[in-house]
Amino acid sequence: MFRVDLPAQVPHNQTMLQGARILLTGGAGFIGTSLVARLVDANRITVLDTLHRNALVAAGLASHPNVTLVKGDVRDAATVREAVRGATHVVHLASIAGVDTVMKNPFLTMEVSIKGTFNVLEAAIAEPGILRFVDFSTSEVFGRYAFRVAEGDVTSLGAVGEARWTYAVSKLATEHLSHVMHRQHGLPAVAVRPFNIFGPRQVGEGAIHHFIVRALKGEPITVHNEGDQIRAWCYIDDMIDALLLILEKPGAVGKTFNIGNPRSALTVHNLAHLVVRLAGSSSPVVHVPWDFPDVELRIPDIGRAREVLGFSPRVDLEEGLVRTIDWYRSTIGRGA
Repeated sequence: MFRVDLPAQVPHNQTMLQGARILLTGGAGFIGTSLVARLVDANRITVLDTLHRNALVAAGLASHPNVTLVKGDVRDAATVREAVRGATHVVHLASIAGVDTVMKNPFLTMEVSIKGTFNVLEAAIAEPGILRFVDFSTSEVFGRYAFRVAEGDVTSLGAVGEARWTYAVSKLATEHLSHVMHRQHGLPAVAVRPFNIFGPRQVGEGAIHHFIVRALKGEPITVHNEGDQIRAWCYIDDMIDALLLILEKPGAVGKTFNIGNPRSALTVHNLAHLVVRLAGSSSPVVHVPWDFPDVELRIPDIGRAREVLGFSPRVDLEEGLVRTIDWYRSTIGRGA
């Protein structure tokens, strides 16, 4: 028997892929698992993942008859070629993620992004049936200060040798690789820059994950420095809505899209206190020194996604937080 935690939101677009064979690299993570949940009943899905972070099993999806789980690394070209074989759609999510993890493993971060993406792209152009290739980039390509940034704006990264920026540098490189493969080989590639996605099933690092788990346990919540960094937060259902549109809309091919919710912007300090209030928690918010580079401001312009995809985020921050808190409360209650 298998259990599927279905998303609470009705799909943004009423049409949906059916009968597709979809490969998700890194698909056992937060976004990948949420995409599997939305598509699994009408499509065949292969998930290629090291399972370092595994939300797929907890969601009851690994045992679904339409899911094939391949434990493997995108740096292994032979494994990648086998996983891509027969696919009609590829969503390339595999990467090292989380600021702390990236800073501890800068070389591995770049190796997984660049070598892994090259392997997946090379396998995809050799596969004649690929209808869409989606490369996941990052909003961090805009650097420390990003206010209403559009896809065509100049990217600005930190100093060479600073480990904090290895993730952004390597992701920007994968965007270039994907677009080159589109122009030179006709691969129907799209790049996505997600802006601070949150919601149920999030695994690993992440401010909202950290805040909610600690708030529900009554533990202190730590915020870096003054907590005056500003983020625009996007609920997972809106991210998945955008992905479905990218997978289906012909006009998406050859483009990069910012996906986020500009209306859900606030400081990290205020976010921590909002989580405490919505969770009915007594957790104190504690400010701790952070002497490393950080993103101070990150709010997207999503005009291209609105125009080309017809995408508009529908879940505001407070509603998304309530849904997420409820999910974590039930999960912690089950002893997870």
